[in-house]
Amino acid sequence: MFNFPFMQHALIAGTLIAIMSGLIGPFIVARRMSFLAHTLSEIGFAGASFALFMSWSPLVGMLLFSVVASMSVGGLGIKEQRSESLISAVSAVAIGLGIAFLSLSDKNATAATGILFGSIFSINKGDVLEVAILAILVILVTLLMFRPFRHFAFDYTTASFSLKNLQLIEVLFLGLMAVTVAVSAQVVGSLLIFILMILPASSAMRWGRTVWQIIGLSILFAVVGVWLALGLSFWLDLPVSFFIALIEAIIYFVSLSRKK
Repeated sequence: MFNFPFMQHALIAGTLIAIMSGLIGPFIVARRMSFLAHTLSEIGFAGASFALFMSWSPLVGMLLFSVVASMSVGGLGIKEQRSESLISAVSAVAIGLGIAFLSLSDKNATAATGILFGSIFSINKGDVLEVAILAILVILVTLLMFRPFRHFAFDYTTASFSLKNLQLIEVLFLGLMAVTVAVSAQVVGSLLIFILMILPASSAMRWGRTVWQIIGLSILFAVVGVWLALGLSFWLDLPVSFFIALIEAIIYFVSLSRKK
């Protein structure tokens, strides 16, 4: 099946996205930002719809809306008590905007389905290059900022006293999370983005003893899920996102049976 160019593109892009999501996912779970990650995906949906309306690449729209939204939340301070209500309100507006832009654009239902549920088999060589650049950028920055991110995510109370420029670190992390959301939507779509970002990391939390072990297992679970899903989707002619969701959910439920 890998003799087909579209499968080669899907494998390369899917692997890069899985590594990126598996790397940043444990920080999101540890910092309890899963709800925010899901909200950013809905904001990304509005961005992708706007991009279709403007005849841009959906990835450009998702990046624009997700990054601006994440920076805004970071500037307000996500630790504030009102942040959850604020995020819910923003999410509702984003979904409404997404529907409005889709109705105003002249694109068909296939384009909307691709935004919501992913369309990895339709990406071309140029799309793969975009994904590669963004994924490598996220991976490099995350590794360079590993120590402050680890402190910020796994021990926020202490970090609030010991880390200088905590809000700047927070905004940078949210920016990376927004880029990850926008790029990962190429595989699982905006509505199912939490699958690759949250489930592998949550499963890894049940097995890993150190932060590096958790990250390694999270990447492993994400990559295995994408690889198996691509093969199953090719042979059974069902959406990739369905198999990714199924595989990651199975790994997670098996992990729940393990006592920490």
